[in-house]
Amino acid sequence: MGEFDLIERIRARTPTDASVLVGIGDDAAVLQPDPGQALVASTDSLVPDRHFLTEWSAEDIGHLALAVNLSDLAAMGARPRWSLLALTLPEADARWLDAFLDGFLGLASAHGMRLVGGNLARGPLNICVQVLGEVEPDRVARRGRSRPGDLLAVTGTLGDAAAALALAEQAPPKLRDRLRRPTPRVAAGRVLSAWVSAMMDLSDGLLADADKLLAGTGFGAEIHAERLPASPALQACWPEAEARQLLQARGGSDYELLFSLPESTLAAAEAALDVPLSVIGRVIERPGLRLLDAHGRELETSHEGWDHFGR
Repeated sequence: MGEFDLIERIRARTPTDASVLVGIGDDAAVLQPDPGQALVASTDSLVPDRHFLTEWSAEDIGHLALAVNLSDLAAMGARPRWSLLALTLPEADARWLDAFLDGFLGLASAHGMRLVGGNLARGPLNICVQVLGEVEPDRVARRGRSRPGDLLAVTGTLGDAAAALALAEQAPPKLRDRLRRPTPRVAAGRVLSAWVSAMMDLSDGLLADADKLLAGTGFGAEIHAERLPASPALQACWPEAEARQLLQARGGSDYELLFSLPESTLAAAEAALDVPLSVIGRVIERPGLRLLDAHGRELETSHEGWDHFGR
């Protein structure tokens, strides 16, 4: 089986719609955005043993490859529309590709997204995904717009993926699934974009990402460790509260949303969401981040998160 057989295999599984004027099989895709919408674009590369393990199932890898990109669209308040997929494969393995597409296209279908093109090449395994979405120009959510007095909040729970990574093969399935098959908060991002002052997704760890959320503002934040939401599975595996909270604050790959919003809009935002929202702190005038325990004492912790060029 050669390159063009694999491309045909992908095209046969890829639905289209009126927005795709030219799709898979030509030199480039031609797309028709909805009138009045701004285009949102993002891309991520996934490298074996850096972002995933090769022993994971191909379906899990396919899900992850799209999920991390959808999470970026969610952070901007965008509606997913189209994706492009560049795969470098060590061999033309149709069975692996089919399983990968099960994960990738299954998640795409759940969000009404169309795969419209990409590239196939032979070499060491590498995955690059580009996603395109749409958002009303006045509903774009961005970083760097938080103000003192804003509440700092997150969707869902934190720390499951970091715990799964730490526990490796001992991780229970519920934690392992959060690492391999994260849920991008697309619907929540759409809702929250109407209320937040700033927003981003949590990929590199809460403290590292909170630094990024506030970058350029000159302001800081106080985060209360005891308010960090933990799943029952994480609490069972990490019963000691402070150790668990430090894991939640430092760990990455949560793919929840971190955002600031005025306290006056909190009730409306909570009522509109279909996922849990937890207020974890507040933006303050003083620059820098402080992670506080239940008694108001600052916990000693590094703000360094995931670094693609770290050692």
